[in-house]
Amino acid sequence: MGLKSWVVPQDKFFFELFEEQAEIVCEAADLLVNIFADYTNIQEKYRQMKDLEHRGDAMAHRAYDELNRTFITPIEPEEISRLVTALDDVIDYIDSGTNMLLIYEIEKPDSFMVEFASVIRQAAEEIRTGVAGLRTLNDPETIKGCCIEINRLENQGDDILSNALRSLFKTKDPVEIIKFKDIYEHFEIATDKCEDVADVFAAILIRHT
Repeated sequence: MGLKSWVVPQDKFFFELFEEQAEIVCEAADLLVNIFADYTNIQEKYRQMKDLEHRGDAMAHRAYDELNRTFITPIEPEEISRLVTALDDVIDYIDSGTNMLLIYEIEKPDSFMVEFASVIRQAAEEIRTGVAGLRTLNDPETIKGCCIEINRLENQGDDILSNALRSLFKTKDPVEIIKFKDIYEHFEIATDKCEDVADVFAAILIRHT
């Protein structure tokens, strides 16, 4: 039986939780953009990022606990688990990439970091739109559009990484290479995790529409 045929009251919990997670993804992406736009008070801004990461973890734990207690779910339990995990992973990699700025004592971000932040923010907005559409699946074309755009943005993230590494390896400082490469790769993985969310969207569409 399709999702649209039998949404019952207790099912609202999972959709509300997905939406809360997606909102945290957007807040984390917004904060990342703001960090690079005004690169001051990084310690305090990272504390805000860590608070978002903790909120994301709490949402994920609530979802897993409820999943273990719920016999009937609005979509397949494995789909719920995959989506919760994918959303949490996006938050985790935005957080860990930001943490690298402190660990490596980066004095000034470069243009590639700014580009990564912009791509992640755009993907986060697509995630929020896609998640909102899961409640009823009345507009699968919108969700498909989100998947296509997230995939495009992930490819853009790959291009940014390639360009960033090409530029980085022209430098002569091996310590700088290690630092910046690690940061770039964390943010590129964040775009990969956004694509994981899109993959779950696509799987849900195939099964339920």
